[in-house]
Amino acid sequence: MKNIADRMTPEEYGEYVKKKTPGSHLAKDCIKAFLIGGAICALGQGFLNLYKYLGVPEDQASTLVTVTMVFLGTFLTGLNVYPKLAKHAGAGTLVPVTGFANSVAAPALEAKTEGYVLGVGAKIFTIAGPVILYGTLASIVCGILYFCFTRLF
Repeated sequence: MKNIADRMTPEEYGEYVKKKTPGSHLAKDCIKAFLIGGAICALGQGFLNLYKYLGVPEDQASTLVTVTMVFLGTFLTGLNVYPKLAKHAGAGTLVPVTGFANSVAAPALEAKTEGYVLGVGAKIFTIAGPVILYGTLASIVCGILYFCFTRLF
């Protein structure tokens, strides 16, 4: 038996897909991303204020905030809370550092049935590798541009 795509012209199939695809609510999605992403960033600011209140110097406090937020992102991914939040927030959960933690932890958790070495150990860098690579390259390019503009002009 042929599937539905084989019995239709490309135009008919395109119309069929349009009918079956849920509509996007761009304004609503943007507002949710803004609010949830903002709440995550506000939480980070709260941790920064707390660490500074406890007497931690600002440069060390900002490092502690990053570590805390990465831990929370990874921990909530392990509890399957962060993916549910991301389903509603969209890009609002990708921008903060917690999104990076989620993107590193999620493939590793999915691969734990393959074992700790070949599953978790190998898959943990599926997303992190390109992020680290392109982040490093971007920082080199920015450093060169910064040097050129501050020294040459």
